[in-house]
Amino acid sequence: MSAYEEFAKERQEVDELLFKGYRVAGILEDLDGAHITFARSEPAPAAVELLLLTADGRKYVTTVLLSGRAADVQSTAVL
Repeated sequence: MSAYEEFAKERQEVDELLFKGYRVAGILEDLDGAHITFARSEPAPAAVELLLLTADGRKYVTTVLLSGRAADVQSTAVL
């Protein structure tokens, strides 16, 4: 799998979680990659951890978090 395909897969996983109402609850980076914890409170409390291995995937999550795009994804899900 090419580097772009790996990134595209990680980006899709992040977008799917955001669309389902999850929010980034924590980020832990180590030599293995970035462990992103997603949490949601409704309809039932749940937490999911996603391991991002690519640098582009880590940058994407940070960009989404800082730009507030997570809120945009959730607001379009309601429409």
